[in-house]
Parts: sequence; structure tokens; C-alpha cells
Amino acid sequence: MQDTVVYAIGDVHGCYSELRSLEQKILLDALPFRGRKIIIMLGDYVDRGPNSKRVLDHLVAPAPKGFLRVCLAGNHEVAMLGYLDGHLSRELWLAIGGLETLYSYGVDPARLSDLYGSSDEVDRRIREAIPASHVSFMRTLPVMVCSRKFVFVHAGIRPGIDLVDQDEDDLLNIRAEFFEQAHLLDRWVVHGHTIVDAPKFEGHRLGIDTGAFRSGRLTAVRIVGKHGKLLSSAS
Repeated sequence: MQDTVVYAIGDVHGCYSELRSLEQKILLDALPFRGRKIIIMLGDYVDRGPNSKRVLDHLVAPAPKGFLRVCLAGNHEVAMLGYLDGHLSRELWLAIGGLETLYSYGVDPARLSDLYGSSDEVDRRIREAIPASHVSFMRTLPVMVCSRKFVFVHAGIRPGIDLVDQDEDDLLNIRAEFFEQAHLLDRWVVHGHTIVDAPKFEGHRLGIDTGAFRSGRLTAVRIVGKHGKLLSSAS
């Protein structure tokens, strides 16, 4: 990765204006670099924040000029697909931030319930409101990107298990086992999923989810070789 600059961006959660602000800072920061430029999104683009639809519209569109953009899956994309596919109840999805996502599509599930009564009809109307391009985008998201020295993933990895043998549920949801054994990792792991006030290395991991939907701060880390630098939408 010596000739490559990587910008990993933490959990967006519907914070479209923060994402655009951070991208502009990344474009300026990347101007001196002449090699490959990659943006890695660490998942959780939807739920909780106000503009999930605009975030997905943006990520479905081409990356900024001169950049490759890789978008990873987060547990909230999996939950949204779970509801759309009928594997997760509407109530469970709405409770973890799906309500704000539906509002961003101009859908009020309470209003639909008043209009139609039938829960199945309400679900059908909701599913019709989500663009097919957004659904197909979420279905094709990888769960991990790795190089010889770095792993990029939504939640973390289970230490002591080869990357090819990692369980997808761990990659999307793990916390305690990953945190407690981070000193055992043989690569640097950059992840989101768990909110931190200020990113800092803990063992061989760096969590960069700064809770944009409640803090107003979306964070990225720039990696060139073995050197890192933090960027924030709020600074």
C-alpha cells in the first residue's frame, strides 16, 4: 500500500451533510498524493440519522473523481434487508432506527397503518417505496477488505481465527471478544460499529465511529504506508 492512500470513513447513519463535508476535506487532503486513492466506507449508511435515502443515492452514484470507493456492509444494512425480505419484523427494524430511514423516503408507517389497517398491506407499501437500486446496492456489499497489514471491517474480527474463516455475524456485530483480545491481532483492524468520543489505537485496532447521528462528527482516517491521520466533518 506504499503507493496508495486509503481513507476509511466511519458509520454515516443517514448523516448526508456530514458525509459530503468530510468528502470535501478528503479531496483537499488527497491533492498531494499521486498514487491510488481509495475511500473505504465501513458500513451503517442507514437508520438513526435524517437522510438515509440521500446517503444511499450518493453511494450508488460514482465515487469522487480520481477515487475508488469500496462500501462495506454494516449490521444496519443487513437489518434493513432483513425487514424488506420478511425475515425481521417491522417493529424490530423501526426500533433500531428504521423509522428515521422510512421518513427519509417520505414514508410514515403510522399513517400507512391508519390508511390500510392490514399489516401486510403496510409492509407492501413500504417495500414499494424503497428504490430497487438501493436494495441491490445493499445486497452486493462485501463484509471485509484486507491487505497485508490492514483489515477494514464494520464491527471487528475474532482474534485467533484466519480471516478466511471469520464468521460474517462477527464481522458485523462483534464487540467484547474483539476488544479484549485486540493486542493479539496480527494486523491493524480499522472498524466502526461501536461509538467512541475520540478514535485512538487500542491494541491493534482503531474504531472510528464517532456517532455522527448524535454528535454531528463523522470521522475518517487517512492511511499512507504505516502512517495515519484523522479527519472530521466537524473540524
